[in-house]
Amino acid sequence: MLLSLVVATAASSAVADPVGITKDTMSVTVPMGDGTVEITRNQDPNARLGEPWTQIARPCPAFCIQPMSPAPGVTTIGELEVLEFLQNGEALLVDGRIRPQYEEGTIPGAISVPYTEAADRLGEFGCEIDFDGWICEEEVATVVLFCNGPWCGQSPTAARRMIEAGFPAEKIYYYRGGMQGWNMLGLTVMPGTS
Repeated sequence: MLLSLVVATAASSAVADPVGITKDTMSVTVPMGDGTVEITRNQDPNARLGEPWTQIARPCPAFCIQPMSPAPGVTTIGELEVLEFLQNGEALLVDGRIRPQYEEGTIPGAISVPYTEAADRLGEFGCEIDFDGWICEEEVATVVLFCNGPWCGQSPTAARRMIEAGFPAEKIYYYRGGMQGWNMLGLTVMPGTS
């Protein structure tokens, strides 16, 4: 009898409840240039993080824990806010990592603007070039910057460089969890395209 109860309990937990993004949201459909992508969470109850996302000890510098906000005026957000921005198209999702990392895997809908190029590419966000630098008026895009996670300085550096070049800090959102947080939650990742 006890063995039957254990087997029945194990079988019912093997057919676990679906893994949702929230209690009421199983997936988010994101418009992309060539169609749409559905972002879901991994449904495998045995799924585990793979490398490099399981590595917790990285030498500082360069892999120092980043502050919650990379610069005054920048708003830090989490996964649900990233999904909302992707769904409603109100912001550009910017992967600030170096291009090979982006090409290996990124958040669906993200564009590649490596942190070393961010201050030079403000025209892509609605700024106008001027003799003295950039003019960034109120109609500039809202951007969401991310990189590898709380120990990655690439997107915080991009944010600071963009602000120094004239981009308004209040138009920058920082997804601090980055790819490590995204992967930890089992959210959809796809190769970035240049």
